[in-house]
Amino acid sequence: MPVGTAATVKALPHEWLEAMNCGIVLANTYHLYLRPGHEGIAKLGGLHRFMSWDHGILTDSGGFQVFSHRELRRISEEGVHFKSHLDGSRHFLSPEKSIEIQLALGSDIVMAFDECTPYPCSRADAEKSMLLSMRWAARCAERWGSEAVVPGGIFGIIQGGVFPELRRTSTDALLGTGFDGLAIGGLSVGEPKDVMMEVIAATILGMPEDRPRYLMGVGTPEDLLRCVALGVDMFDCVLPTRNARNGCLFTSEGRILIKNAAYALDERPLDANCPCLTCRRYSRAYLRHLFMAGEYLSAILNTVHNVTFYLDTMSKIRDFIRSDSLGKWLESLEKRPE
Repeated sequence: MPVGTAATVKALPHEWLEAMNCGIVLANTYHLYLRPGHEGIAKLGGLHRFMSWDHGILTDSGGFQVFSHRELRRISEEGVHFKSHLDGSRHFLSPEKSIEIQLALGSDIVMAFDECTPYPCSRADAEKSMLLSMRWAARCAERWGSEAVVPGGIFGIIQGGVFPELRRTSTDALLGTGFDGLAIGGLSVGEPKDVMMEVIAATILGMPEDRPRYLMGVGTPEDLLRCVALGVDMFDCVLPTRNARNGCLFTSEGRILIKNAAYALDERPLDANCPCLTCRRYSRAYLRHLFMAGEYLSAILNTVHNVTFYLDTMSKIRDFIRSDSLGKWLESLEKRPE
């Protein structure tokens, strides 16, 4: 899922996303609550109509944003008191309110409100944080279940830091609540890559196969492939859009840092195997010029390529699963430097 935090995937009009066969985007409860406000969006017909997007929308609950602004918040059993990073105004976000905001937005997939466990932290602190998230998850499920009609489904989020036994406890707690899908949260927050992969592999073992398994905030194209091989179904990540704006481009031959002088006279496309508009029309030399000159078009063309590359990678993964050749493709990529 391309990340459209504030109801927009940065630098991409929605018709371009549709042309890339993008079927779902992620938007963020915290940011839309603060600006322009969920009540106004509801009055305008909900988030789909507001952003003119007739496809899937998953809304993150706001838990990670509260985590990332830790100097502005205070956590209690009831919820989180925090100051807006926009204007310093004071707010309170509880599990129930997070669900109410997402219901007002009309999301297709609603996420339970959780506390993202920091890295590093002790096992005791990770357990305390995880247990709080599980109590909040139960409250989210209860608030969701109180609605006579709901627009889509609700996912619970597995926490527990880098401790597999805590992840198992978290998974078991969520399985008892009847969530429509489960997500692995609290990773890609500073832990080493090998540790992250070990935690994912251990956590997947306890997740049921009859519900979607969603890995939040991860990762590189290689990460996606490896995690699909482990059993993950869904992903979101800011890497394709953020890296594009910073001139880091993903290709079938590895990453390209377009600012490098080596591309100043390079007439080749970014990736001869990529179907995107950028690769069909523009040279590496021109893309380098746009980036070095600070032109707006640089972010647009780079983002078109990176998002297309990610979506195309997932499409290829599905094809390889159908043809039972995913393992061979993974083996070939393992030999290539990231």
